[in-house]
Amino acid sequence: MTLFNKYVSKRLKQSIAFNTFRLVSFSVVGILFLIIGFIVVRGISVISWDFLTKMPENGMTEGGILPAIVGTLCLVFGSMLFAFPVGVLSGIYMNEYLKESWFKKIVHSMTNNLAGIPSIVFGLFGMAFFVQKLSFGDSILAGSLTLGIMVLPIIIRTTEEALKSVDDSLRIGSYALGASKLQTIRKVVLPICYPNIVTGLILSVSRVSGETAPILFTVAAYFLPRLPHSIFDQVMALPYHLYVLTTSGTDMEKSLPMAYGTALVLIAIVLLVNMMANSARRYFIKKLK
Repeated sequence: MTLFNKYVSKRLKQSIAFNTFRLVSFSVVGILFLIIGFIVVRGISVISWDFLTKMPENGMTEGGILPAIVGTLCLVFGSMLFAFPVGVLSGIYMNEYLKESWFKKIVHSMTNNLAGIPSIVFGLFGMAFFVQKLSFGDSILAGSLTLGIMVLPIIIRTTEEALKSVDDSLRIGSYALGASKLQTIRKVVLPICYPNIVTGLILSVSRVSGETAPILFTVAAYFLPRLPHSIFDQVMALPYHLYVLTTSGTDMEKSLPMAYGTALVLIAIVLLVNMMANSARRYFIKKLK
């Protein structure tokens, strides 16, 4: 009877634990769908071809958001063009070349601290260094570099963790066949890591797309009804556009629906870019198999 009671108690505890985890998981998914559903219901009425392709008019309470869409895409791709190769190469160096030492521990610590710095601090740094010191001005270049530096820790750490997941026996086997360290990294290690490295890209894109503080100091324009012509141009951006629509004191009856429409477009862009990155991730997984 004692053994039976212990068995029942064990199964009961297990059932409670599993149901608790299941409830938490469903709660997270439910909150996500609640937020998306709220934005969709409030913003779908504003979405139209003109809203997506026209210039803003009348203090941004009329017209479209095309400059903000183009500006956001420029900043996302510009920041990833800088951060992704630099972050991946840094992660490779940290894991494959740099030996365990006090210097490596310091670099790890600095990387972790960099990831915890508030985004507005990156904005102040970008304004002081890229905008003023290097004389880039308020531009796509300054904003992209600032955002790129902000997400570097994410890419570096995900790359390191991806490289650590590769069994050392594969490296040793490659060396035994006469391959150099660089050849081993290129031909053996990286192909296995590509799916996890792309995960870092997805996380970085998601963060860059929604940041307001860094671009506030380095690139974002309040009202700029034209498209950029070079990397030294100022641009509008969806996060800052959304902020301005809800805080500028304009006619809220007109600006608030446009704000919800802007938020919906921003979510759609993030989802689209993430889907593209996930497609690339699945491609590398199939190629690996």
